[in-house]
Amino acid sequence: MDKATASLIDCAGLDRGQVGKIVSRGLEGADDGELFLEYRQSEGLVFDNGRLKQATYDTAQGFGLRAVKDEAVGYAHASDMSEAAIARAAEAVRAVKGGYSGTYADAPARTNRKLYGDDNPLATPAFDAKVKLLEQIDAYARAKDPRVRQVSASVAATWQVVEILRADGETYRDVRPLVRMSVSVVVGDGDRQETGSYGCGGREGFERFVTEESWRGAVDEAIRQGLVNLSAVAAPAGEMDVVLGSGWPGVMLHEAVGHGLEGDFNRKKTSAFAGLMGQQVAAKGVTVVDDGTIASRRGSLSIDDEGTPTGRTVLIEDGILVGYMQDRQNARLMNMKPTGNGRRESHAHVPMPRMTNTYMLAGRHAPEEIIASVKNGLYAVNFGGGQVDITSGKYVFQCTEAYRIENGKVTAPVKGAMLIGNGPTDLHRISMIGNDFALDPGIGTCGKNGQGVPVGVGQPSLRMDRITVGGTG
Repeated sequence: MDKATASLIDCAGLDRGQVGKIVSRGLEGADDGELFLEYRQSEGLVFDNGRLKQATYDTAQGFGLRAVKDEAVGYAHASDMSEAAIARAAEAVRAVKGGYSGTYADAPARTNRKLYGDDNPLATPAFDAKVKLLEQIDAYARAKDPRVRQVSASVAATWQVVEILRADGETYRDVRPLVRMSVSVVVGDGDRQETGSYGCGGREGFERFVTEESWRGAVDEAIRQGLVNLSAVAAPAGEMDVVLGSGWPGVMLHEAVGHGLEGDFNRKKTSAFAGLMGQQVAAKGVTVVDDGTIASRRGSLSIDDEGTPTGRTVLIEDGILVGYMQDRQNARLMNMKPTGNGRRESHAHVPMPRMTNTYMLAGRHAPEEIIASVKNGLYAVNFGGGQVDITSGKYVFQCTEAYRIENGKVTAPVKGAMLIGNGPTDLHRISMIGNDFALDPGIGTCGKNGQGVPVGVGQPSLRMDRITVGGTG
């Protein structure tokens, strides 16, 4: 049976009426909850150092049954898609209920919106064509510049079908494709070696990414970044003005600010933004949005993992805190509306408030004007890893591509720069916002409480005043 068009309940050979009775019995007396069914196929190919190093394929399926009562959550999951397994799960979660027949929360609203197609990206191109593509990437990168010493290229795809069955009989379905292509290189000159990388992807097939123009562009960008780092000097240290580039540098906004605007952290008052609704939390002109409705984007979803349609949620408007990202449980406990941000990694995980595509809106300054305004500072173009403390807002981010700014001009590339600061504080230090808004190329994965989900980030160029830079020079 075709899982793209058929119900997962039917595909598993289950009796829909009987399963509905089991779910209703398990959630009796609960405020909310659902049976979440999942079928997932995934494939990954890694071509490293001139040969196919890894080829993986996996098929997984299972269910998770959740009962919610006030702040308590009962959750049981299994890969066994049988009525007996679901019945055992129902008995396990029945402990989470009131001492009375509670009022089961209203079902999520319906939407006919589809932000991506149903086609399985694992099917096209064929396996041998994907291997040939990776061979071409490797050969092109090595021929492009004699300083290229090592090349690693990969393609990955998942195809996920989810079905959500509620105790009131309402059912929601979504078919979710996801692809990613990545290239990384090691370049060298004498004893010195540096790396460069580029990735792209989204909720679509591989067609857009396997064109010669696209994959050559990815290789060119990885090599360009590596060669820039090969000529980089030690990064300066101290407090200075910092200009962030557009697009992927929005990952700093995602980590340093976005997590602090998720509903659960604010309900529990563990976020640095807790209790600040309606207050000025950023410089004027700063507007931050979480938007899960952008077609084909990596972080987008037609519905979230509770069945709620995703939305465009304004979090900070002209510097004022105006919204949080909510799942159903935290929205109810905070007397707010769900925003379509209830997400989970798989059927084995409980949903929680998570970001989708989080970005800052454009301003009015040309990026050249922003750079020209800085006498002595840092231009941070690309970021690697970072760490954030949600409660305090303190962050540390590593720059993978950065340059000195001297007398309003971009000069030498620098290596080893770290941005150190406090998200809520540094939002007030944004003094210029660019008109060059861009989203990232489709590479982000967000971790929270041991769960990883695909996300998107974005922003225009920004000037931030008096940021602490950790360096090696």
